[in-house]
Amino acid sequence: MAIIVTDNLTKEYQGRDGTVEALKDVSLEINAGDIYGIIGMSGAGKSTLVRCLNYLEAPTGGKVIVDGKELGALSRKELLVQRKQMGMIFQHFNLLMQKNVLDNVSLPFAIQRAPRKVAREKARELLEIVGLKEKEAAYPAQLSGGQKQRVAIARALASDPKILLCDEATSALDPQTTASILELLKQINQDRGITIVFITHQMSVIHKICNRVAIIDHGEMVEEGAVEEVFTHPKTAAARKLFLSATDSGETEGIELPKVLRESKKLRIVYTTNSAFEPVIANLVLKYKTPVNILRANTKNIGGMAVGEMILGLPGDETLQEDMERYLLEMGLEIEEVTEVV
Repeated sequence: MAIIVTDNLTKEYQGRDGTVEALKDVSLEINAGDIYGIIGMSGAGKSTLVRCLNYLEAPTGGKVIVDGKELGALSRKELLVQRKQMGMIFQHFNLLMQKNVLDNVSLPFAIQRAPRKVAREKARELLEIVGLKEKEAAYPAQLSGGQKQRVAIARALASDPKILLCDEATSALDPQTTASILELLKQINQDRGITIVFITHQMSVIHKICNRVAIIDHGEMVEEGAVEEVFTHPKTAAARKLFLSATDSGETEGIELPKVLRESKKLRIVYTTNSAFEPVIANLVLKYKTPVNILRANTKNIGGMAVGEMILGLPGDETLQEDMERYLLEMGLEIEEVTEVV
C-alpha cells in the first residue's frame, strides 16, 4: 500500500532570468516499508522533491498525499501534526553544537513537553539503538562525522515516525562510514517498519540499501522501478549517464554494470580543421537510429580553428560499431580506441 503519493508535482522558482522549473509533473508511489531511492546528478531537483514531500517547500502545482492525507489541503496545525510522522536526516547533521548528545536527542521530546526524566530515558534508548550510548555526554565537536549522523538518526526517531526522509545523508562521509550508516538504516527499516526515502547522487548507495529507485533529470522523473531492473536494463540516457559517472569515479565496485555499458566501445575522436563545428555526432545518431554516450568532450578555439577531442561510448553491437567508425572516418575525423576515460 502506498504511503507516499505525488501526483503531477511541480515546483517553480522565480529567478533573475525568469521562471525556473525545479520539478516538472513528478508522479510516484512509495509503498509502506520501502527503502526508496531518488537519484540524479547535481541540480536535478532531488532535494527540492524531498522538501516538497513534507511541505517544507510548498509545490507550485500537483498533490502530495502522505498516509492518505493530501498535505496541501491541511491547515497549518494539521500539517505540523502530519510532519511528526516524517523524520528528516540531512547531509550536514544539523545538530546543536552547544548541547551534548543526550540533549540533542532529547530535543523533540522537550518540544512535545515531555517530562525531562522521561525525555532523557527515551533519548538513551534511541542512542543505544544507534550504537552511541557511551557518547551521551559528548558534544558534536567531539564526534566523528559518522557519529554525528548517528545522533541525527536517533533524534529523527524521537517522534516515532512512519517515514524517514534522508537528503544526501551519507555524502559527507567516507565509504566505510557510509556503509555502517546504511546498515543501521536498513536495520531500522527492518525492525521498525519505517519507510525510508533516500535522496542521493551516489549509485552505490542505491544499490546497497534501496529496493526501488526513481531517476530525476532536470526536474523530471525519467525512469522508475525495482533497483535491479533499472540497473541491469537502463532505458534512458540519464540512467546511462549516471552509470558512466559512477564508473569513472570508481563507485561501481560490487555493482554489475548494465550490458549496454559493459559491452560499449570507447572511441576517442580528434577534431581537425573545422570538423568540430559540424553536427557529426547528431548526424551519426540520426543515421543509425542508436544513441551514443559522450563520455568526455574538450574543444578549444586556437587561432580561429577548433582543436580538441571527444570520447564516445559506442553501443555493444560490433557490426554497428564498425559502421559508426567508418562513418566518422568518412567525415574526416581522426579516431582511436581507448580503454579509459581520463
